[in-house]
Amino acid sequence: MDNFKFSALEYKRPDCEGMAAFAAEIKERIQRAGSYAEVKEAELAYDEKGQDFSTDATIASIRHTLDTTDEFYEKENEYIDSTFPTIMPQLLAVNEALMNSPFRAEFEKEYGKQFFVKMELDKKKFCEANIPLMQQEAKLSNEYQKIMATAKIPFDGKTLNLYGIQKYFEHEDRAVRKAAVRAYSEFYHQNEPRLEEIWDELIRIRNEMGRNLGYENFIPLGYLQQGRTDYGQKEVESFREQVRTVIVTLCQKLYEAQAKRLGVDDFAFYDEKRIFPDGNAVPAGDDDFMVSEAAKMYHEMSPQTGEFIDFMIEHELMDLKNKPGKASTGYMTDLQRYKAPFVFSCFNQTIGDMQVLTHELGHAFAGYMAMRSQPVSDYYSESTDIAEIHSMSMEQFAYPYAERFFGEQADKFRFAHLQEAVTFVPFGVAVDEFQHICYANPDLTPKERTLEWKKLEEKYMPWRAYEQDDFFDRGGYWYHKLHIYLYPMYYINYTLTTMGAMEFKKKEKENHDIAWADYLNLCKCGGSMSYLETLKYANISNPFEQGSVERAIGVARDELLNSRFMV
Repeated sequence: MDNFKFSALEYKRPDCEGMAAFAAEIKERIQRAGSYAEVKEAELAYDEKGQDFSTDATIASIRHTLDTTDEFYEKENEYIDSTFPTIMPQLLAVNEALMNSPFRAEFEKEYGKQFFVKMELDKKKFCEANIPLMQQEAKLSNEYQKIMATAKIPFDGKTLNLYGIQKYFEHEDRAVRKAAVRAYSEFYHQNEPRLEEIWDELIRIRNEMGRNLGYENFIPLGYLQQGRTDYGQKEVESFREQVRTVIVTLCQKLYEAQAKRLGVDDFAFYDEKRIFPDGNAVPAGDDDFMVSEAAKMYHEMSPQTGEFIDFMIEHELMDLKNKPGKASTGYMTDLQRYKAPFVFSCFNQTIGDMQVLTHELGHAFAGYMAMRSQPVSDYYSESTDIAEIHSMSMEQFAYPYAERFFGEQADKFRFAHLQEAVTFVPFGVAVDEFQHICYANPDLTPKERTLEWKKLEEKYMPWRAYEQDDFFDRGGYWYHKLHIYLYPMYYINYTLTTMGAMEFKKKEKENHDIAWADYLNLCKCGGSMSYLETLKYANISNPFEQGSVERAIGVARDELLNSRFMV
């Protein structure tokens, strides 16, 4: 398996029936076991089989997103989405047998209590009544993703997808920026009727799933799906309030300075991505140049990252170029059979390309380290609220290498990237609060939901003005955020982990060796601890404590406000 290339990997349809039968066999072996050694042997055999099954499913998923018009992988993806939920009872029965085993204490002693915490989570978030609902949810989510992936926006004499049009948001000509945002907005406006229906159905389906498990609505289930075991809605609400009182004010100062730099009195949404009047930093070379420079950077950063990037390139584990029909997203996933991360994105020749090479590869590096440090696949992936610390912190660790990617424009990149990291946070908490509102108030009409988004923009992004773009101005901007449709209750993770990344920025400034050692520990521990335990292990603060946001953002705030680019 050492010589594999992703493009040449054979695809085999995941054998759901075979996996269910094997699970039943393992359950019996665990129940009959007369020693801990027998239980362990059975569980590790089950884990290995699960890794093979997961890898087959992931190959189909990746190839489907690489070309959403490929009917074969579209059908395979649909098959997996519809069939996998039907075997969940058999898989969960294995967990139940382990949890009830007289040898549980010995298993926990060797593998840690989080092993069983995850099983309890799996038990709490599943019931057989939800199987058809999970199938409907997957179908609607795939429809949304295909609408996004197949977008064809006529602009500048070209036909662009959603990534392609966004490059024009940074154009030097303000009229072009405005027209590009209008074209982007019009795509969502044209699709609004169906997008309304999909979202309405997803709310209904997910709330029914929550009620089937004994909850009032989907929200508690959403928290379980995100692996949250040591905090809840109250903590998230208090964090959002810290963002409102601390970061929103800072963002207003940054955008006021940006308006002065650009020389505009009527600063609008279509000006937000144009950071500098003489142009934003742009990559100093093409897509292949960026990957080549990234390889050099990771070799200089540490021995571990050098080994990692060689592995990614050698095995063709990155697909980064923008192509027609390619899903409009970026992600990292893993091929467990090969202990291999995979990174997917769509380059568009902006500073976003550098973010891909650090953010998604930060995820991938963490996966690479965890898969080589943890004994079972349950620990290969951390909880989602930890995962984004890996990616966002890697973005910060890459700052000293910016000259390689942007030449004389490196300082522009660093300022723009840091400003984006900070100004993103209010938007991120707005997305989270919007989801809470929608699931808690399912009787709202589609237009009333969109109005709620408008109110959230006024609360968290009071600077935002769409200037005669009626669709975005009445609250339509939320439609573009695919996480709302595809990954419910996920988005707050980006904002919580921004605090962790800003803390790593502070650590890096004070002592690189200590910062990097803490970062490696964070990556290696994978999902072997709970959220708050992992933060403590990596010497990172709890973002829910009062004053934590103010402390975490301090170094970034000072760098931005004291920058030569501020006027």
